[in-house]
Amino acid sequence: MVEQLQQRGITDTRVLTAMQKLPRQWFCPDTLLDTLLYDIDCAIQIDCSQTISKPYTVAWQSQLLGLKPLMTVLEVGTGSGYQTAVLCEMGARVFTVERQSVLFRKTRVLLSSLGYHARCFLGDCFNGLPEMRGFQYDRILVTCGAGELPLGLMQMLKTNGIMVIPIGPEGGQKMHRITKLGDTPSQWHDELLGDAYFVPMLEGKNFR
Repeated sequence: MVEQLQQRGITDTRVLTAMQKLPRQWFCPDTLLDTLLYDIDCAIQIDCSQTISKPYTVAWQSQLLGLKPLMTVLEVGTGSGYQTAVLCEMGARVFTVERQSVLFRKTRVLLSSLGYHARCFLGDCFNGLPEMRGFQYDRILVTCGAGELPLGLMQMLKTNGIMVIPIGPEGGQKMHRITKLGDTPSQWHDELLGDAYFVPMLEGKNFR
């Protein structure tokens, strides 16, 4: 899998090392064949009609963040916890948010059992994260597709921080890397980086 990622243009050695170390089956349904688990272009269905992203997408988004050790990262969309664990392996201090309570409970326990000390929250982050009011992050990674840029999230990003986020309607999302050079939108540098395919980013908590 890692060799395929390198051939596809993933060059960040810390991303590659993290994904080499993490068995993807820890985060996937038990019945899957290895050919599916380690196909870099295979997204996999998990609970609550959500997916675990393609390994290539996980690697691509992680590389786009330009992470340095001990940076704070807000991840929107914990899902299976695979991307969360990759960020932790890269030395980030991870704060992760999931709106599906079933996934939130299950993944929080899994991450803890594997020794990853991400701080997990139940919520959606559209209007910030009440539990961390006033705190700003070095990086924000969104692993679901937003219809438009959530301004509440940009307020949670430090100056010179980077957000990686897919934006657009389902079937027409584009990956954006936004660097916040100042407080106003005119000071945000937005790079459009290619097509993306994610479940939609939704408001509210789902307690079922």
